[in-house]
Amino acid sequence: MSKVVSTAGRLRRLLAILVWINQDGYASIDETAERFDMSPDELVKELELAACCGVPPYSPDELLEIIVSDDGVAVRPNTALARPRRLSPGEGFALAASIRALLEVPGSDADGSLSSALAKLEGVMGSADLAVAIDEPEFLPMIKETIASNEALRITYYSAASDRESERTIVPRRLHLSEGHWRLDAWCMEKNDLRQFRVDRISAAEKIAQSGTEDLPRDLGPHEAYVPGPDSTTVRISAPKRLRWMLENVPLAGPMEEDGDRLVVTVHVGGVAWLERLLLRLGPDCVVLEPSECQGVASEAARRILQRYR
Repeated sequence: MSKVVSTAGRLRRLLAILVWINQDGYASIDETAERFDMSPDELVKELELAACCGVPPYSPDELLEIIVSDDGVAVRPNTALARPRRLSPGEGFALAASIRALLEVPGSDADGSLSSALAKLEGVMGSADLAVAIDEPEFLPMIKETIASNEALRITYYSAASDRESERTIVPRRLHLSEGHWRLDAWCMEKNDLRQFRVDRISAAEKIAQSGTEDLPRDLGPHEAYVPGPDSTTVRISAPKRLRWMLENVPLAGPMEEDGDRLVVTVHVGGVAWLERLLLRLGPDCVVLEPSECQGVASEAARRILQRYR
C-alpha cells in the first residue's frame, strides 16, 4: 500500500528534493527516489509538477528548468529564483527565530550549515542573543528513553476528540515538534495500530514489561505521512468521481479505489461530529459502506440542522 502524504507534506518534500538536487545540479533518479522514500515513477511525477512553478508572469524563462533523462534529473533555477533574497527586518527576525527553534530540536546538527547560515543572518541583524524556548512536558524524557530502548509505557491520556481520559499501553516510536506541541507516534496495543499522541495530554506514565514489542514495526516512513489520533476509527465511503478534489484533502487510510463512475476511500475519523461535517460537505450522493453504525450519520445530522431552521 502506498504512503498517504498530505498536500503540505508533499510540498515540503518537493522543496527538499529540489534543494538536494540543486547542490550539484544533477542527481540519479534511483538515488533520489531511494533517499526520499519514493518510487522512481512517483518522483518523476512530482518533478513534472515542479516544472510548472516559477514567478510571475510564469513565462518559460521564469519557470524552474528541470530536465529529466532516463537515468537522472538536472535542476537549474531561472534568473529570478537564483537571485539572493532581500529580507525586511521583520522577515529576517522571523527566519532567525524559526532556525533557532529547529536547532533546539534533539538531533539537530549544532555545527552544520543551518547554524552557519544563522550566524551570518544574526551578524547582519545584530541579534546574536536571540533565544527560543521550547516547552518540555513532564514525561518527555521518559518517552525519549523508551524510544531508544523499545520499551512499553502505560499512560493515562486525555483525548480531545472524546473529551475523556483513558488508560493505554503504547510502544513509543517517534517524537516530533509540530505547531508548538510535542507529538508522539506510538504503537497503541489497544488499537493494534500506529496512533499519534500529544505529549502534554499525558497525565501519568510508567514503564511496563510488554511482550512482543520487538516484533512491532519500527520503520514508520516519512514524517509527512498522516498518523491518526488515539481514538480514530476508519470509515469506508463511496462518492462520485467529481468529488475527488475534496477527498484528496481528507486523511485517507489508503489509496483511492475506482468503482465504475465512483471512488471508494477509507477515511480516518476522529469523532462522529467530524464525520457528520465531512458527509454533509460531500452531499447526498456520498454513501457510507461500512461500518453499518455510521450509515445513518449524514441523514441524522441533516435532520437536526433542518429542525433548527423550523
